[in-house]
Amino acid sequence: MKLNMIALVALACLTASCSSAGNKATPQPQSEKAMTQTAAAATQADTFTTQSGKKVVITPIKHGSLEINYNGIELEIDPVGKGVEPATDYSKLPKADYILVTHEHFDHLDAAAIAAVSKPSTLIVTNARCAAKLGKGMVMKNGDRKTLAPGITVEAVPAYNTTPGHTQFHPKGRDNGYVLGLDGFNIYIAGDTEDIPEMARLKNIDVAFLPVNQPYTMTPLQLRRAVLMVRPRVLYPYHYGQTDTATIRAELKGIDLDLRVRNFK
Repeated sequence: MKLNMIALVALACLTASCSSAGNKATPQPQSEKAMTQTAAAATQADTFTTQSGKKVVITPIKHGSLEINYNGIELEIDPVGKGVEPATDYSKLPKADYILVTHEHFDHLDAAAIAAVSKPSTLIVTNARCAAKLGKGMVMKNGDRKTLAPGITVEAVPAYNTTPGHTQFHPKGRDNGYVLGLDGFNIYIAGDTEDIPEMARLKNIDVAFLPVNQPYTMTPLQLRRAVLMVRPRVLYPYHYGQTDTATIRAELKGIDLDLRVRNFK
């Protein structure tokens, strides 16, 4: 009898625990500024509206990879499948109208992922070295600006290292960042870069993706300096590897900014 009572008490505790866990699994609505990094945040799509009412939906994928849908037009940024964990099956994603590739490193350039998410009309926008490796692509160099379609522009901007001993990773003039204009809604995708002076020339940036993983990109302090130059309305730290996101938050404290931390390891 005593054993039966113990079993009943244990079952009741287990049931209560499961009920509590179930409640925690359904997060309550909260402001983006208060959001902490969770597993759910990894696939959370954020929707923005342009001045004329068109929708821009941004879906973080991982590391340096993200998906953008503008008014039904699909754009993939640095799609990488198996080269970066967790593996991503790009054949299951919507086919891209445009693919932007920042540079040639394996965690940004993946020919197999590009093939999987492409259709015959897909246009690849990249730098000269990536186009040579892929055997195709529209080449843009730093400073070039193109109109891809009505309401869609792209500008290639510098992305490079400045810290002594790190400049070999991303030499000046080779790689691209991009400013993507969607019906006047401007998204800065920095690529692999440090807080370079050219960032101060960028204007009216609505959303910025800035990398935070030394020795290849920025420290949290460099990120702060970059934010103060770019002044985006919304910031996604990305490509941050093992950088503690709490350190990122602490470094950006006091800046009027909509900080959105997603799983961009």
